[in-house]
Amino acid sequence: MAMKNRFELHPRLKADSFPIKKLGLCELRLMDDSRWPWLLLIPRRPDVVEFFDMTNLDQTMLSFEHGLVAEPFKKLTGCTKLNIGNLGNVVPQFHSHIVARSEGDTNWPGPVWGHGDRVPYERKVADAFISDIVKAILPA
Repeated sequence: MAMKNRFELHPRLKADSFPIKKLGLCELRLMDDSRWPWLLLIPRRPDVVEFFDMTNLDQTMLSFEHGLVAEPFKKLTGCTKLNIGNLGNVVPQFHSHIVARSEGDTNWPGPVWGHGDRVPYERKVADAFISDIVKAILPA
């Protein structure tokens, strides 16, 4: 009997983000770029490159987890608009970006991708933001 591949987070996603929480399907992570509040949802399934590589149930669960995360994240950040996208041109592993955008932020209203150089979080600032995100998304 052949063994199925196990989920492994792509090294680039691991290096460029902080873990927040494992949800039912996805790993929720904070991008290490303090210019924008920026989350990642990464389905914990092996070999998923495209949305349609997931089962119908996983596709539905991903939609549910977008809703679980997006509304409280928007309230927490007070942003004008959430940008949600799945690109995968640099990292082939399927992942979804949830970026809080506000008028006057860096490169508003243009896209965040390819704009300037990343500004990493100070670890204490990232940890405090992660704590706020967890409280907002999964209140006790």
